[in-house]
Amino acid sequence: MKKPELLCTAANLDELTQVIEAGADAVSIGHERYGLRVAGNFELEDIRRAVKIAHARSAKVYVSVNALFHNDDLKGLPEYLKALEKIGVDAIVFGDTAVVMIARQIGLKLPLHWNAEVLTTNYETMNYWGRKGATRAFVARELNMDAIMEIKENAEVEIQVQVHGMTCIFHSRRNLVTNYEKFKGQEPKTTGMDRKLFITEEKREDLQYPIFEDRNGTHIMSAEDICILEYLDELMDAEIDSFKIEGIMKDTNYNVKVTSIYRRAIDAYAESPDKFRGMVDGLMDELRSIQPSHRDLTTGFFFKEQVY
Repeated sequence: MKKPELLCTAANLDELTQVIEAGADAVSIGHERYGLRVAGNFELEDIRRAVKIAHARSAKVYVSVNALFHNDDLKGLPEYLKALEKIGVDAIVFGDTAVVMIARQIGLKLPLHWNAEVLTTNYETMNYWGRKGATRAFVARELNMDAIMEIKENAEVEIQVQVHGMTCIFHSRRNLVTNYEKFKGQEPKTTGMDRKLFITEEKREDLQYPIFEDRNGTHIMSAEDICILEYLDELMDAEIDSFKIEGIMKDTNYNVKVTSIYRRAIDAYAESPDKFRGMVDGLMDELRSIQPSHRDLTTGFFFKEQVY
């Protein structure tokens, strides 16, 4: 049976090393100047060291270059892409057409993975980008299992699915938190992830939606974490190419344990469906034991009927 790639994010070199040793086949990194909602800012020298660490352990490094680029943001992008290719990263993740255009102009040979958030909803668009040079597409987190299966059956590119972690439910280029603090007459503070800000609903105050700002604007994240561990067999039977664990706003210890759990689940099902079924309950118990008490594990949109 074909095993899917197990991909995890990393916030720093130590976390990158640990998740690879825990079983990740590839690691996603980047810098907020070029990528949206990266777990940590990797400068070019950090990326160089990350590639050396990963390749020594037979793992891959993908760099997010999926920001929404305005005109001023394009300055330095060609040089950045050239530097990534020279360093030897294994692929870049893009969402903006400008990345593809610049890649063509400079003769970039790196594989391109298309991740345009909510736009990756059908196989025709994915195949269009495949014909433009993309080798992989990351399906939108809002798709259900039937839609994902149909995409995989008709896609001409590799398909990547998020199987664990939080998702972004709102993004704005505006600095909403800073503007709110100014409106309240408060001195604006640093608004990175370390502030641990969240918003709640008036009638459901137990749900906490993490919110943070960076140079790309304001990001509001889901109040719950996706967890598809119990249904990995369906995704593996469909031969989904890559499973992503989103580790943003989680500590290294958590991400390492989650990676290890999914590694064991993938290997067990590849060896024997019965072995997987016999251990999945125990693996779910392990996940629940480390899951933050204020964040439920759910299957997200995987089993919801899409109504527009």
